[in-house]
Amino acid sequence: MPAEVFGERYEFLPRPQILTFEEIQRLTTIFAAAGVSKLRITGGEPLVRANLPDLVAGLSKIDGIDDIAMTTNGYLLAENAKALRDAGLDRLTISLDSIDDDIFRKMSGRSHGPANTLEGIRVAADLGFSPIKINVVVQRGVNDHTLVDTARYFKGTGAIVRFIEFMDVGTKNGWELSQVVTSREVIEMIGGEFPLEPVDPNYPGEVANRYRYVDGEGEIGVISSVSEPFCGGCTRARLSTDGKLVTCLFASGGTDLKTLLRSGADDREIAKTIGGVWTDRDDRYSELRSEDTEFKAGASGDDKVEMYYIGG
Repeated sequence: MPAEVFGERYEFLPRPQILTFEEIQRLTTIFAAAGVSKLRITGGEPLVRANLPDLVAGLSKIDGIDDIAMTTNGYLLAENAKALRDAGLDRLTISLDSIDDDIFRKMSGRSHGPANTLEGIRVAADLGFSPIKINVVVQRGVNDHTLVDTARYFKGTGAIVRFIEFMDVGTKNGWELSQVVTSREVIEMIGGEFPLEPVDPNYPGEVANRYRYVDGEGEIGVISSVSEPFCGGCTRARLSTDGKLVTCLFASGGTDLKTLLRSGADDREIAKTIGGVWTDRDDRYSELRSEDTEFKAGASGDDKVEMYYIGG
C-alpha cells in the first residue's frame, strides 16, 4: 500500500460498508457446508481490526472448519498472540521481507525496522504456534542480497521461510519482469550456503515447493507463481472485507455477496450464487502471463484487484 497513495489522511471504507463478524461467520458457515475446511484471515493487516479474537472464536465453532490461519505483518502480534491462540487460531504466517533494518524500511514504506515483527514471532513460538511460516517477497536489486541472512536467522528455529517471486498483483507495485528473482535462483542461492533437498507437498494444491536442510535443521519453501504458474491446482476462494467473492489473486473484480446478505436472501440462495461462481471460474492469469509477459488481465484493460484488498 504505497505511502504516497495511502497517507495518514487516506479515508478507508466506512464501517457500514464492511462485513460484520456475524456476516463473515454466516458466509463461512455456507462455505463450510459446501466443503471448505480451511480458513485464512488476511488483510490489509488483520490485527488492526478491533476485537479480532472474537471473530476467530466464532469461526472456530463452525462445523466443518478444522484449520484457521492468519497472515499478518507481525507489528501488533506480540500483544495479540495469546488472545488469538486462546480464541482458536491454529497457525500464523508472518510477512517479513528482510531482517535488515534499512531494507525492511524501504520495502515496507514505514519508518520502523523489523524489531516488532521479530518479537511477535518469538512470542508466538513461545505460545506454541507451529509451524510459523515467514513470507519473503524477493525483488532483484532490493532484498535478494539478504536472503541467505534471513534463512540463517530462522534455520533451526522451527519456522519455515517461504521465498515468493515478486508478483504483478494489482497496479500499484510498479512490477517489472526484470525485478523477478526466480525460485530456481533462490534455491541455488540458499543451497549454496546450506545444502537442500526437495520434500513432497503436504497436501494437493500446496502453493509452496518444499526443501529441507540436509543437516536436519528445518525447511524452506519457494512460491513460483511467475516462473512456474499453478493456476490449474488452485483451490482458493477469497472474500473481501466489503463482501466480494474473488476467485483469483489477479482478478479485476468480484461477486457481491454483501448485498445478498443484507437484502434478505436465505442461505440456499447465497450458496447457489457461490456455487455458480466457483463452477464457472476460468481464471488462469499467471499461466497466460507466463506465455506472454505483455498480457493484460481483462479485455477491457481493467485494473487488477490490489493485494491489500483480498490478501495473499
